[in-house]
Amino acid sequence: MSDTTEPSALNQPEITRRTFLFWGWGAFLAFLASSVGSVLRFFLPNVLYEPSQKFRAGKVLDYPLGVTIDKANRVWIIRDSKGLYGMWARCTHLGCTPNWFPAEARFRCPCHGSNFSAEGDVIAGPAPKPLWRVQVTQTPQGDLLVDKAVMENRPGFRDKAPFFINV
Repeated sequence: MSDTTEPSALNQPEITRRTFLFWGWGAFLAFLASSVGSVLRFFLPNVLYEPSQKFRAGKVLDYPLGVTIDKANRVWIIRDSKGLYGMWARCTHLGCTPNWFPAEARFRCPCHGSNFSAEGDVIAGPAPKPLWRVQVTQTPQGDLLVDKAVMENRPGFRDKAPFFINV
């Protein structure tokens, strides 16, 4: 007598109804849990928290005549014979960081060649607007408080408080 069933067919596990229902319900519950998780995630705010645009930049009287660069905050502090003001170190053309050339008394954008005067006015280049001045105020302790969230670049407005400090 020979056995007609092959041994490999006997060793394969059989999918029972119980196993099929276990995996089917498991997949359904996983789908349901991920859907509920997605809906709950919708109620959480999708906010990017950035550092404050306001910072203390030291004592007002410590700034010498000329341009002082604050690379960490991307601001230039300029002190002339009349007073002190700050400018955001961002070209109004495409957002590059212009460099200060003291021998030429101008800011020059290294990318596209825009030139700005020490007051921020456009001298040459593709930049359409003057550089932005930032709000500068002096605290009662004599510290310089710079707020990059408040900016102005219109002549006549940028030369007055809060964008200019008489020193």
